[in-house]
Amino acid sequence: MVGSRRGEATRAGSRPINYTAHAYGAGLYPSATAIPAPVVASVVASVVASVPAPGGHDSARAGIFHDGDNESVRIRPVRFEELSVLQDIERAAGRWFRDIGMPEIADDEPLTVDELALYQRAGHAWGTADGTGRLVAYLITDLVDGNMHIEQVSVRPDSARRGVGRALIEHIADHAAAEAIPALTLTTFVHVPWNAPYYARCGFRCLTEAELAPGLREIRNRETVHGLNRWPRAAMRREVGRYSVGLVGMT
Repeated sequence: MVGSRRGEATRAGSRPINYTAHAYGAGLYPSATAIPAPVVASVVASVVASVPAPGGHDSARAGIFHDGDNESVRIRPVRFEELSVLQDIERAAGRWFRDIGMPEIADDEPLTVDELALYQRAGHAWGTADGTGRLVAYLITDLVDGNMHIEQVSVRPDSARRGVGRALIEHIADHAAAEAIPALTLTTFVHVPWNAPYYARCGFRCLTEAELAPGLREIRNRETVHGLNRWPRAAMRREVGRYSVGLVGMT
């Protein structure tokens, strides 16, 4: 669904940014008003449909939940032998970019197996498996400034609009709380409806420049060097556990 990929503060060190920064849209338009109306209507509808009803995350927090088609799916750690499957999911998610006229984004290669293995070995790679055990989505994180930083979230197109991506975010939020990690962070495009506005609905808020800790500031600086600031971007943060009260819905 959403999340940044290459060039960020990861265990792999400095890497070139992968411009497939978000599975629903990389914000290659300068503002929301520049995005063709049919594109906005279609993709925003997809995102809205993917958000479960309030109170629907209890079973997801236990690792098992029912998606939008009422099928049982399970969130679990990714296995080493599944890393190539993560690449397949990422490539399939590129369909969203091709559908809105961004083939260069769709063609951007995913992280290598070696890079993904760093997350998997560290316990920072989570997948959603359907009833047959097939992975339909994944999320990878890293620790940045003492917080859990979402590097990438991707969902197979045939499993989109079912709350799978949102459930992964809720799952790692609970995982962070259990580890006494105070917040989730990410970087994203500000004016793309299915980026920052979507995250705001998931409980994230935009950080000011003054609020950026060193790790997030380094990520933003690298994004600027690689040209991502051609379109407004921001770092966002969501408090977890007892810190989350009152933040959901803030922009």
